[in-house]
Amino acid sequence: MAVHSKHPASAPPGPPVREKTGHLMLRGWCIFVLFMALSGTAWVHAFGELTATVITIAGGVLSAVLWIVLRPPVQWRRLPWFVVAYVVWATLSLAWSAWPQATALTLLLLYITSLQALFIGSVLTWRELVRAIASALKWVLALSILFELWVAVFIGEPVLPGFVVEKADDPIEYWSRNNLFDFPGRLQGIMGNANLLAPVALLAIVVFAIRLASGAPRRTFLWIWMALSAYLFIRASSATAYLAAAAVAVVLVTVLLMRRATRPGERTKYYAAYAAVGIGGLLGLWLLRDAIFTALGRSADLTGREGIWEAVLARAAERPWVGWGYATPWVPSDPAFDEWIIDHGQTVMQAHNMWVDVAMQLGIIGVVLLAVLYFAFVWRAWFFAVDRPRWDLRADRPYSPLTLLPTLVGAILLVQGLAESTPLLLWGWLFVVMLGAKIKQSPHVGVGPAEQSAAIERGDPVELGEPVGRRLPARRPARRASGTESSVAAAGDPAGSGA
Repeated sequence: MAVHSKHPASAPPGPPVREKTGHLMLRGWCIFVLFMALSGTAWVHAFGELTATVITIAGGVLSAVLWIVLRPPVQWRRLPWFVVAYVVWATLSLAWSAWPQATALTLLLLYITSLQALFIGSVLTWRELVRAIASALKWVLALSILFELWVAVFIGEPVLPGFVVEKADDPIEYWSRNNLFDFPGRLQGIMGNANLLAPVALLAIVVFAIRLASGAPRRTFLWIWMALSAYLFIRASSATAYLAAAAVAVVLVTVLLMRRATRPGERTKYYAAYAAVGIGGLLGLWLLRDAIFTALGRSADLTGREGIWEAVLARAAERPWVGWGYATPWVPSDPAFDEWIIDHGQTVMQAHNMWVDVAMQLGIIGVVLLAVLYFAFVWRAWFFAVDRPRWDLRADRPYSPLTLLPTLVGAILLVQGLAESTPLLLWGWLFVVMLGAKIKQSPHVGVGPAEQSAAIERGDPVELGEPVGRRLPARRPARRASGTESSVAAAGDPAGSGA
């Protein structure tokens, strides 16, 4: 029979602290909100515009109520003020908008998405946030492959939105084209668009890889999820997503090299190489675009996007400074957009370039605000990834794989924004606001207001105003040590300080 004393060396280990039911439910709600943003147009295709709108508004109201009830600590002076400036300018455009109803409707979506982003970032720790994103991505990927499998096995022909099975005038109208067993046919997933599925699959590869590098449990399942993500990424066959993957690889290699620098000025050569690769890659892409896009099965004008850009820029030139009014996405039922630009018989709902889109909607001022917003996000995300975590005199803390997420997300969105406007809404906008605000509120993994709030929710002993992770062990009363004890203490304290 084992006998344990109260001495720390022989005392049985205590059970891990269990999370309270309330915090588990809160994290579950955050996963659902992230799933809504990542799944994009799936809700409209499955339930219709009215139901999707009601769910979106109700979700925003519930998150606002939870925020008021929970009252997580927030440093108001460290809010993402460039995001606030962009939202304010978009709101002011309602005064001169050429399509006020579309502006009001899309502003509501902008408000709700921004609110959800700030809410999630304020109530979850960095580790919980990455874990929640991974869970939401699993739902998106699993439902996408199951949906395609259901169409292929039980329907056997393409499906229109609303689960309608009938012939469409153009394949672009289909929710699923029944291509699962028709390789290399493109898969569209629950979003109904391969160009929306591909970047989400790329994001999933990044998130699952970060989870693996951070030592997450159930690693075998994570490898399976990563394989499914890679399969959907390849089957979506998006040229823009392929370029985004190349950008992610370049950024990741550069960050890892930066982390190896040990002397002042050693990073300079890496910055020079990074700039050379980036500029050379963009120049090569432009000069060899015909060969590159032909190899990817796309036309050199990015499948008709240049014609769309010309039409949008022509309208933007009529109101160059303030634009025509916010509308992200374009509302096809509004007379200003209905049959304005037609592609494959369908009214186009975006400019397929976020900078061109903002130039038309909010003018040069809006483009400058968006550029400053993204510059601030990329700047903070970059140094969040390459700088060693430090908030006191200790300078040898290990890097965390979690800090790679913001800068890799920034690479995906910036490349995607060259051929799509989706970084301005749904998961693209939510991630920019959420991660940007999170870096400002909690610039070190393991400390910050959100971590303190989560610790309080779990019932851990935390002194108010004291960031979690910075508590020092209580000093023991000094006593005279014998020679043997002194030598043991010195061996256990490499610095020789005893502290």
